[in-house]
Amino acid sequence: MTTPPAATAAPSSDPPTSDPPASGASPASGASPGSWVSRLLHPDPTVRRLARITLLNTVGSGLSLSVGVLFFTRFLGLSAGRLGIALTAAGLCGVLASVPAGRAADRWGSRPVLVALVALTGLGTAGYTLVDGYPAFVALACLVSAADRGSAAVRNALYAEVLPADKRVAGRAYLRVVTNVGLCLGTAVGAIALQVDSRAGYLTAILADAASYLAVAVLFQRLRVPGWSGAASGDAVGASKAVEEGAPGGGRRNPALRDGPFLVVTALGSVLALQFAMLEVGVPLWIVQQTDAPRITVAGTLIVNTLLVIAFQVPATRGTEHPVAAARACGRAGLVLAASCLVLGLAHGVPAALAAVVVLVGVALQAGGEVLSQAGTWALSYDLADERAHGAYQGVFNAGMSAALMIGPAVVSTAVIGHGLAGWAALGALLAGAGLAMGPAVRWARRRGTAAA
Repeated sequence: MTTPPAATAAPSSDPPTSDPPASGASPASGASPGSWVSRLLHPDPTVRRLARITLLNTVGSGLSLSVGVLFFTRFLGLSAGRLGIALTAAGLCGVLASVPAGRAADRWGSRPVLVALVALTGLGTAGYTLVDGYPAFVALACLVSAADRGSAAVRNALYAEVLPADKRVAGRAYLRVVTNVGLCLGTAVGAIALQVDSRAGYLTAILADAASYLAVAVLFQRLRVPGWSGAASGDAVGASKAVEEGAPGGGRRNPALRDGPFLVVTALGSVLALQFAMLEVGVPLWIVQQTDAPRITVAGTLIVNTLLVIAFQVPATRGTEHPVAAARACGRAGLVLAASCLVLGLAHGVPAALAAVVVLVGVALQAGGEVLSQAGTWALSYDLADERAHGAYQGVFNAGMSAALMIGPAVVSTAVIGHGLAGWAALGALLAGAGLAMGPAVRWARRRGTAAA
């Protein structure tokens, strides 16, 4: 699906404060022959626990996403223009919050910071049911966005602590699949509130989302996290030496903001993330305004994307364990996304049925580029980070992704839609260039790391 990887995570029947015995590491091995559910479960107990948390949270998010805009415009009385301004301001606050949230995770530990931010997001979400007046709504939206995007950065740092280095990307891929499933389930339940179309139904959906955040905060608090590392976690002598020598992770300055290659990789990953605006904003506008395809094709594109991401996100991570391979995956992703743009551009001026088929083929290509780019950028965000400062690095990386999600709709709607095939070709060239540039950027990062060593 289109939602980028940063989704939270669900209630667990496993004892949350202790790890299961090694003999239970593979649930499928002892399952009955017909137990297809067991075969779908991840073999790692920590990933299974995170998956349960993710499912709980994303079902709630799907509920809220399905009714939020209508609730704000119909029952809070906000115009579309004022709502857009508020959400843009909230998006900017989300971008700005990612970096300090990541640094806080390095200083005080990812779990306590994550618990606080997730709980704050839940309380803020519940506050939407009480807000009265536009200034209060803008302030609350900014608070919720800052807490939510900050928690996304901290959560990614938490994954680096609870998952072995060689399993982080595959684990995130599995959680992203669960995220898409949860959002689909939540959206389906939210459709009931939309059909009822009452203030009580909308309030129930929003409060259910708030409750899911608060439950997730409790579950994260009960999650066992190994001793976290960072400048603030070392002994006094080690930390002092790191500060004096200017080592990554030491001192008060953010090491990720002084890591040139990592900043370049983050910028290139942010360009690749424009594909989400391309799918969520560009494709629907293109279908409705510039093609003869039936309007129901918009729903079809989301279904195709969701199913393909669920099916192929985990396999796409295989072979991305090494930075060079991850960069190569990003390069392939850029080329596939460029091909997707060109195919979508061809839907203009053809009969309705053919236009719908062309659009769906283009979206299928986009899904292929999406799973490759996500696998590659996840791997690089971990592999190029200092192990003592994952919070700082994930904070910077998440800020870049958040910025892309904030400006992406404006870029796609103004620079692509209305310019026909040329607009799509320009977007495709931008995506291909960003993907192919990952290779040189990663080689620079490796040379820099070798020199530092």
